[in-house]
Amino acid sequence: MAVDGSRSSETEPAGLDQPRYPLIGVTGRSLILAIILCYLASFWINQSEVIAHFCQITEAAPPIPAVGILLALVLLNPLVRRISKRLSLDRREIIMIYVFLAVATTVTGCGIGRFFLNILPTLYYFDTPENNFTSLQSHLPDWMVPKDHEVVRKLYEASEAGAVPWGAWALPLFMWGIFFLAVWVCMLCISTIFRRQWSEKEKLTYPLLYLPMDCTQGVDGPNLVVDFLRSRIMWIGFAIAFLFNITNVMNSYNPAFTALGRAYDIGGLFTEHPLSALQPMAIVYRPEIIGFGYLVPTEIAFSVWAFYFLLKLETLLAAMAGLQIAGYPFWQERGLGAYVAVCLLLTYIGRHHIADVLRKAFTGDDSIDDSDEPMSYRVAIFGGLLAFAVVIGWMKLAGMALWLAILYMVLVFMVAVVYARIRAEVGVPLIWMFPFYQTFKGIRYFLGSEALKYNNSWRSATIFATFVFLSRGYYSSMMAYQIDGYRLARATGVKQTGMNWVLVVALIAGFTVSMTGLLRAYYEYGAGGLGRMSGWGSGIAQQEYTAVVDYAKAAVRPETPRMLAASSGFVVAVGLMLLRMAFLRFPLHPLAFCMILSYSGPIWGPFFIVWLIKTIVFKLGGMRAYRQLIPGFVGLAVGHYLTAGVVLNIIGIYGGESVRLYHVIFG
Repeated sequence: MAVDGSRSSETEPAGLDQPRYPLIGVTGRSLILAIILCYLASFWINQSEVIAHFCQITEAAPPIPAVGILLALVLLNPLVRRISKRLSLDRREIIMIYVFLAVATTVTGCGIGRFFLNILPTLYYFDTPENNFTSLQSHLPDWMVPKDHEVVRKLYEASEAGAVPWGAWALPLFMWGIFFLAVWVCMLCISTIFRRQWSEKEKLTYPLLYLPMDCTQGVDGPNLVVDFLRSRIMWIGFAIAFLFNITNVMNSYNPAFTALGRAYDIGGLFTEHPLSALQPMAIVYRPEIIGFGYLVPTEIAFSVWAFYFLLKLETLLAAMAGLQIAGYPFWQERGLGAYVAVCLLLTYIGRHHIADVLRKAFTGDDSIDDSDEPMSYRVAIFGGLLAFAVVIGWMKLAGMALWLAILYMVLVFMVAVVYARIRAEVGVPLIWMFPFYQTFKGIRYFLGSEALKYNNSWRSATIFATFVFLSRGYYSSMMAYQIDGYRLARATGVKQTGMNWVLVVALIAGFTVSMTGLLRAYYEYGAGGLGRMSGWGSGIAQQEYTAVVDYAKAAVRPETPRMLAASSGFVVAVGLMLLRMAFLRFPLHPLAFCMILSYSGPIWGPFFIVWLIKTIVFKLGGMRAYRQLIPGFVGLAVGHYLTAGVVLNIIGIYGGESVRLYHVIFG
């Protein structure tokens, strides 16, 4: 269904509606195997992203390690079953392992674990007389970050024999673990509240779930190879992705070798003013977006590229009018306003269901059945409030003003809800598909710097700057894996409560493995010497801490242009909603508006290609032809993930600098 409640006419993954098996909970062996595989995946991630700095495999959605291990289990499980049925895994166990790894490996990635860890010691290692970080250091409590000079120095410059000072890090990581877990539980409660509305009442299609559902179909059956891997059309799509990557690799070594390339720069055609305002404008060839984008409702695919050109047209008209404002056209700022609007609209659309949830929680109304939910509605409401109170109490204990902590976290959760909705309805495989940085910056450009001063001190502003990783990183996008997990549980007969345990343990395991693995790598090699992205986050933290130091010198006033931009994004999103309610066939979708404002560059070109292909397919062959081609497009995405994300990635890790000329971007 669309965000306005109109049902999409296109298909969803086979078997996603009704469980085919008796319900089971999480099994001990699947959980143990998932934890072991999480450790191996963390080693792989650190080798690729931190040490070799070759490819950010956790920026894919779903993350490359989770996809690679899922397909490995699909290949190996039938062989194990031939040897011993007791040792082979049930399909539901493989699904649980996949969800576990999707969560745990994303936590390990650059936008959460690495970003967070690199922010903590920034005030101490990068302190100079010029930036005067010394004035802020006392604002951070001792339990938030190690303050010993040698502990921090060796993190960036390596220690003797790679020794990690675990004692210095134990308390800060334990305290931060409580914070992350409380945020995660709060998201679980929100996901429970929206689950039935989205999955059962609106029947959203969850396009990204085609991959785990289709490739595990029959994995615990008598056949040696599952149907997904015997599909000829799937292998055609796989071969296209393989050739795409191999020819581009050859071209990177020998430019005379003809290859499709990774983008076509249309903006390069517009060099004269005012047409130069259309730059940048490039069709980016992203096989995974085209592959999964084929499963996206056609109206959304159309809306994505249509909004892109409408916004580019606005930019052109502004240039023709001589409008010159620093930061214009403020797409990300508008995205924040659009996200807030859509979150409120989603709450309004689900108001009757939410009312039932509240009635069940407060009165225990027997007419409302919550027995098949991940948790009872009473636990979801009161547990969510308790988790939120822990989050806010943690931030208040650290020194942040109460109102600032509440406002910031409400915005973070609102963005999480809309991102989860985009993944459930659209399925775009991008982890950064939200207005990153804006929940942090938005507070500042709406209120100015003086509002951040608390009790005549900049302590609250300093703690706020430390929490920039929640906004500039991708923790908000993690809620999508909860929604996916609950949907997969319902489809395959896993108890929702069992999936809850999978999700909680995955977060704990992911955080633990991420922190221990990164600390080992940093203290062995030095975070300052592992490449420009290894210490990613510290540069952003320096900017924010420098801004706090500057607040004491000169106040920063609210930024009216950015406020107006965010407000306009809010108004347009509401207007689109009202138009879709008033006109049944109104073609522009509010979620597409949110998407293009958040991360337009990588998506408009692939969605234009997808829209063109689907329009032709529906015209010539109708729904039957569309469904027959689905395995081919899923194969295109899988082929890209395996070729570029697994094979070329492993070659890049261990092949040295001479083989790292071709970099694949998944984010």
